[in-house]
Amino acid sequence: MADDIFEHPRLAAIYDALDPDRGDLDVYVAVAEELGARSVLDVGCGTGTFALLLAGRGAEVTGVDPAGGSLDVARAKPGGERVRWIHGDATSLPSMRVDLATMTANVTQAIVDPEDWDGTLRGIHDALGRGGHLVFETRDPAKRAWLGWNREESYTIAEIEGVGAVETWYDLIDVSGPLVTFRGTWVFAADGQVLTSDSTLRFRERDEVEAALIAQGYAVKEVRDAPDRPGREFVFFAQRPDA
Repeated sequence: MADDIFEHPRLAAIYDALDPDRGDLDVYVAVAEELGARSVLDVGCGTGTFALLLAGRGAEVTGVDPAGGSLDVARAKPGGERVRWIHGDATSLPSMRVDLATMTANVTQAIVDPEDWDGTLRGIHDALGRGGHLVFETRDPAKRAWLGWNREESYTIAEIEGVGAVETWYDLIDVSGPLVTFRGTWVFAADGQVLTSDSTLRFRERDEVEAALIAQGYAVKEVRDAPDRPGREFVFFAQRPDA
C-alpha cells in the first residue's frame, strides 16, 4: 500500500507545491537523451512530473505507481493524456518493450521488502527491450541522511494558492539496521486539519544493489555520483544484455 503522503487526496494535491524545485529530474532527462531512449517506463511516477517532462519531449512514456491519489493528480495535469498511466507496481506490468526504465528520488528505497525488490527488478527486466537500460538512485547509507530528519531542520511553511498556509516537518521515528522510519506532519491553516504520514526507507549498500541487479539478469554498466547530491547518492546504470 502507498504511504498517505502519496495516497491521501489532500496531500497528493499539494505534493508538487511543497516540492517545487525538481532540478533533480534534469539529470534523468539528460540520461534519457544520452541513451537515445524513445520509450520510457517511469516506475513510481507519483504525480507525473518526470513522465510529463519526457512526454513533452516526444518520448513514449508509461508511468506506474501504487498510489491512486498521486495518479489522479498526474492524469489531470496539462498533457496528462500523452502518458500511459498504470495503477500498480513493476511486479505485474503488462507486456511492453521500452528503451529505458527509471526510478527517481526515493522510489528505490521505498521498496523495503526484499521479495518486492527482487520482483521489481524482474518486472522491469521483462519490460526492457534487448539492450535497454534501468537507471535509478539510492542514498549512500554511510552518509546517514536521516540525521537531518527532525522538526528543527525540516520545518517549512508554504503559502499555496487555493489552499492557504501549510506547515510541514519530519520526525525520525526509528532506525533498525537498513530500515529508517520517519513521520511527516502537515498542518492546514485554513481549517486546522493535521495530517500525518509514516514512511520507511531501506538504505542498501552499493555492493548489495549490484548483487541484486546481477542476480536478476542485468549487467551493471556504471555507478555514477548524483550531480544534485554529490557524495551522498549512487546512480546505477544497469542494462538488459543484447543477447
